[in-house]
Amino acid sequence: MATGLPCARSVPTLVAGKTGLDRATARRCLLTLHQAGYADHDGKFFSLTSRALRLGVGALAAMPLPQIVQPWLDQLAEQINQSCSVSILDGAEIVYVARAAQKRVMSIGLMPGSRLPAHCTSMGRVLLAALPHDQARAIIDDSDLSPRTPHTLSDPDEIMARLAQVRADGYALNDQEIELGLRSLAVPLHNSRGRVVAALNTGMAATHEAATALLTAYLSPLQKVQAGLKRML
Repeated sequence: MATGLPCARSVPTLVAGKTGLDRATARRCLLTLHQAGYADHDGKFFSLTSRALRLGVGALAAMPLPQIVQPWLDQLAEQINQSCSVSILDGAEIVYVARAAQKRVMSIGLMPGSRLPAHCTSMGRVLLAALPHDQARAIIDDSDLSPRTPHTLSDPDEIMARLAQVRADGYALNDQEIELGLRSLAVPLHNSRGRVVAALNTGMAATHEAATALLTAYLSPLQKVQAGLKRML
């Protein structure tokens, strides 16, 4: 939807062209959005309001996956006293579909609908590792590999080698590649047929301990949830 940008054509005309609706129908739809509080209208231009975010959150909440995993996430986060999340893969990004926050360890607030690059996140690597090699490589080659921190892997071959290690290990350990001071550990979530449908992780602040200490502290609880959810997905 056009949002306040000057243009030779009217907003209804632009919306009609994008949607295939006729101009009159497009204008009625825009006015309906305005009346319902999802769009502002200054007499000439339309723009989305923050209320429109409810549409996306509502769609996520209606998905079976978030409904199934949320109680498990809540229990896991309480057990290990760390924030836990579930995400799915969407192109070169992961999309958070459920989250149980215990502590804020990232500079940005994460919630269902939040997106992060897949190649440098623990959940993203778990999900990419589940794909056929050529498909994963194509996503990596199309990704923006600009380093997020001094620790971020940015060479496609090195990332693919890390994915092979993730596939062999059954988990992904991330040490400050997405943000300085943040470590995370992720495992894949399988459905009853063995297909990877999502990723589960926990994140915490980096300490002076080696990153591998996360495996001793958190891998077993993650794997227990992984096994429990496999029977339900």
